[in-house]
Amino acid sequence: MSPEMSEAEVKQQVSAFYNQIGWKMENDGFYQNARYEDLRPVSREYIHNCHLRVNRYLQPEGKYLLDAGSGPVQWPEYLTYSENYQYRVCLDISIVALEEARHRLGDKGLYVVSDVANLPFKADTFDGLVSLHTLHHIPPEQQPDAYAGFVRVLKPGRSGVVVNAWTAPLLMARMKWLIALMDRINGVLQRLSGKKRSAPQAPKTAAPATPAKAKPTGTFTQHITPEWLKEKLAGRVNFKIVVWRSASVRFLRSVIQPWLFGKLWLRWLYQQEERDPEYYGENGQYPLIVISKPN
Repeated sequence: MSPEMSEAEVKQQVSAFYNQIGWKMENDGFYQNARYEDLRPVSREYIHNCHLRVNRYLQPEGKYLLDAGSGPVQWPEYLTYSENYQYRVCLDISIVALEEARHRLGDKGLYVVSDVANLPFKADTFDGLVSLHTLHHIPPEQQPDAYAGFVRVLKPGRSGVVVNAWTAPLLMARMKWLIALMDRINGVLQRLSGKKRSAPQAPKTAAPATPAKAKPTGTFTQHITPEWLKEKLAGRVNFKIVVWRSASVRFLRSVIQPWLFGKLWLRWLYQQEERDPEYYGENGQYPLIVISKPN
C-alpha cells in the first residue's frame, strides 16, 4: 500500500472503481473488469475447468454459502458453487456489484454491503464460503485476520475456498523468455496481416488519490508469496494450497495461440496441474487456498 494512502482511502478507491467502472456492462456482454481475463475461445475450455475446481473443496449442499467479495457473480461457473445451497450471501463493498448479483440470483441471494476484512456475521453461520480474487484488494497485513474471520463464520467441520494471486510466481518467471519471444512473433504476424496490434491490458496498481470528480482508472492490488502466507497463517488457520490456475493472463494472451495448437497445450497443462495440484498451486499464478474449521 502506498504510504500516502490510508486504509480508508484504499477501500474508497476500490469501491469507486467498481461502482463506476469495473462492474459496468459493455456492449459485448462482458463487464469492464473482464478485460483482465483472456476471453479468447482458445483459452475458454481451460479457464472453464479451472473455475469448476472450486466445487471440489466445498460442502456440496447447505443453507448458507458466503461469497465474500462477490462482485456481480460474473462468470457462469460461479453460479454452480451455490446450486445446492438455499441461499448465497453476497458481500461486497460495491453497491453496483450487489445490484448486478441480484439480477443473477434473485431471491436465492442475500446482499450485504461490507468489506471482507470486517465480516458482520455471527460465528458458526455458514456451510461454505468462497472469496475469489478479492483479498488482494486489502493490504497484506490485514489478510491473515481476514482468513481468521472466514474461519470464524464457518460452521465446524466446514470449509471455504480463497482464490488469490502470487507475486512473481516461479513458473511464470521461468516463462518470461517465452512470453517475450511470442510477443515478438505475434507482433510480426500481425504486421504482416495488416492488423493493428493491441497490447494486453493489465490491472493498474494504486495511484495517488484523484480529485473527487475524476473517474477512477484502476484499483489497489497487492499480491503475496506462498512463503509469506504460510508464515502468517501458521497456528491460526487450518489451510492447504492447491492449484486454481497456474497460467497468468499475460502468459495466455502471448503464448497460447490457435495457430500453435493452443487448446491442446492447455489441455496438457490442465492434466499436469491435476497430477500435482500442490506444486502448481504454490508455483503457478493463481492458488486455491482451502481453509477448514475443525469439528
